[in-house]
Amino acid sequence: MSLRNIGHRLYQGEVSFDFVGRRKIWYSISAVIVLVAAIGLAMGLHLGIEFKGGSVYTVHKPGLSVSQAKDAANKITGSNTALVQTTDKGDVRVQISAEESVPAATFTKEFSQAVGVEEKDINAQVIGPSWGADISKKALTGLIVFMVLVTVYLAIAFEWRMAVAALVALIHDLLITIGVYALVGFEVTPGTVIGFLTILGYSLYDTVVVFDTVKENTQGLTKQSRRTYSEAANHGLNQTLVRSINTTVVALLPVSALLFIGGGILGAGTLNDISLALFIGLAAGAYSSICVATPLLAQLKEQTPEMKALAKRVAQRRASEAKAAEEAAARGEDGMIDEEVPAGMVGQRNQPTGRARGKGRPSGKR
Repeated sequence: MSLRNIGHRLYQGEVSFDFVGRRKIWYSISAVIVLVAAIGLAMGLHLGIEFKGGSVYTVHKPGLSVSQAKDAANKITGSNTALVQTTDKGDVRVQISAEESVPAATFTKEFSQAVGVEEKDINAQVIGPSWGADISKKALTGLIVFMVLVTVYLAIAFEWRMAVAALVALIHDLLITIGVYALVGFEVTPGTVIGFLTILGYSLYDTVVVFDTVKENTQGLTKQSRRTYSEAANHGLNQTLVRSINTTVVALLPVSALLFIGGGILGAGTLNDISLALFIGLAAGAYSSICVATPLLAQLKEQTPEMKALAKRVAQRRASEAKAAEEAAARGEDGMIDEEVPAGMVGQRNQPTGRARGKGRPSGKR
């Protein structure tokens, strides 16, 4: 069966995955992932020199390898903390943390002698920690403003419960992404911050699309007694499921190329800063919109008096229909004796009129 047919059947309700009903499973999975991410975050992030200060030396020498430059830099600093990468122009970029306390002039002189290059071919740039602190403060301020505006918008456009569910999903995605970043030990740079903010926008977009469908499916819901809010929300989630999967896959393809091919195979390490944040964030955003935001929204709505009353009416109706079906089945099995069925009317043995007319009369006679 093609994905297109599955999407149509999901939209029509012919096939349905009970995401909302299994919310305890999703909550448990999310709790484990967030706990692991929190452990990684407690271990600390590997901040770049843009945030903690240091020196950057760009060396122009054809044939200079990363390993040669790294060995020379570590020998000068007396540690193994130098970060060495190649640039898109073929130069070698050496980052030395401010904690090493090696003057730029001293490092340039000794490094030029170690790798056999003139000092003029080494471009030194010193970055103070105050610059990184200022960037971090502005990024945090922007994040807080973003969260507040998102909450206000969703509360006005939808309702406050949807705003709470979306906010929890956003925090969920952010914690997971930052935690994974800490666990793998990738360096946090301004590009990483851009990636973090980008995934928040994507996660919110995916969640709002699902919520919009849920809102349509739950309009006038209390006027009927066939399905509960959780069931209506789950149907809306299934209607947008294929679309969410397609959007996520399409978004992950170019990001995967940057991360695994550009950063992994080709060795362009500078691409890892933003590509890992995008990769983890996009995957977490798709998961949270399906398995966290919507189930949480349904749980919050089911606590309201009107939805509790609706759930009670639905349960009563289903119990009544089940009892009627059992009684009808019992009548169909016990309400007729085989010898009383008129000849040629076996297919009508469940019809009371045929039984009344045929009872006590010879077969084939009126």
